[in-house]
Amino acid sequence: MATAARKTASKSTTARSRGSKRSSLAAETGTPAVKTPSPADFSKEQELAAYQEMLLIRRFEEKAGQLYGMGLIGGFCHLYIGQEAVVVGMQMALKEGDQVITSYRDHGHMLATGMDPKGVMAELTGRRSGYSKGKGGSMHMFSKEKNFYGGHGIVGACVPLGTGLALTNSYRGNDNVSLTYFGDGAANQGQVYESFNMAALWKLPVVYIIENNRYAMGTSVSRSSAETNFAHRGLSFKIPGIQVDGMDVRAVKAAGDMAVDWCRSGKGPIILEMQTYRYRGHSMSDPAKYRSKDEVQKMRAERDPIEQVKQRLVEKKWASEDDLKNMDRKVREVVTEAADFAQSDPEPDTSELYTDILI
Repeated sequence: MATAARKTASKSTTARSRGSKRSSLAAETGTPAVKTPSPADFSKEQELAAYQEMLLIRRFEEKAGQLYGMGLIGGFCHLYIGQEAVVVGMQMALKEGDQVITSYRDHGHMLATGMDPKGVMAELTGRRSGYSKGKGGSMHMFSKEKNFYGGHGIVGACVPLGTGLALTNSYRGNDNVSLTYFGDGAANQGQVYESFNMAALWKLPVVYIIENNRYAMGTSVSRSSAETNFAHRGLSFKIPGIQVDGMDVRAVKAAGDMAVDWCRSGKGPIILEMQTYRYRGHSMSDPAKYRSKDEVQKMRAERDPIEQVKQRLVEKKWASEDDLKNMDRKVREVVTEAADFAQSDPEPDTSELYTDILI
């Protein structure tokens, strides 16, 4: 027991030390100090809604992986399995009019904003009913109706675009916020820091969400980034940042509430480093041999975002195992219907080759 107490005390001391280091760095650079909020206290309705949304993304991505293996999805395909809590939690913090933009691991973001699974799957399979008429594929689809400004295939390209959305909001004088998602790999791109500088200068209402899933392409962050605390990436621009447990939808929701309130109150940009994990390879062509199976299995067994919610629902008697199985069955039906629709939908007419072209 004494040994356990010493370990607990040591961890507590380490946590305080890290907190002091962050506070010290913020003070030295003149960056406003922000604290990571405690996880939100979800109601029964919120837990069930989060569970259903994350389950939809998980089952959709599993089906997309199957279709890719069957040769029905061409090109690149980056799955979001394991990271569902990030986009679902953040979406719960938004209001009508807020915008979302992200990079190429984007199917989860589309579904979370309310885009039709049929349209998303049709685009993945290159069909005319897809959100980009079958011409954008996995990485390039948009929905003006849902304020989703696209997945973008160029690493880091979404960051200046998301900053531009925030500039539009500032110019128009509304209180809308731009959620700009990118990964730990994109965080090393120069255009990211140009965007940080502009956003800080003009106090633009943008939340930069760095989805740190621990591996940039096939390289761990410890090998590819000199500063692995991505919440610190904005300090030289006086942009505050916090680290968030991206595997807990409640923690994400609390951080999202804080961040959008920060932006709406005119304080400028803020960074949320979502510490998350992808179960699959970087893309469908990546065997992910740079990490052990034990590492992936440990995350699945101990930190899975969907299983965490399921456990809370059952423990609080807000849902039975049968209730959740029934919900899973209904979600699978939605995904199957989307897949069937995508496979039966016609391919674009050849005349589409000459439309939507800027000369």
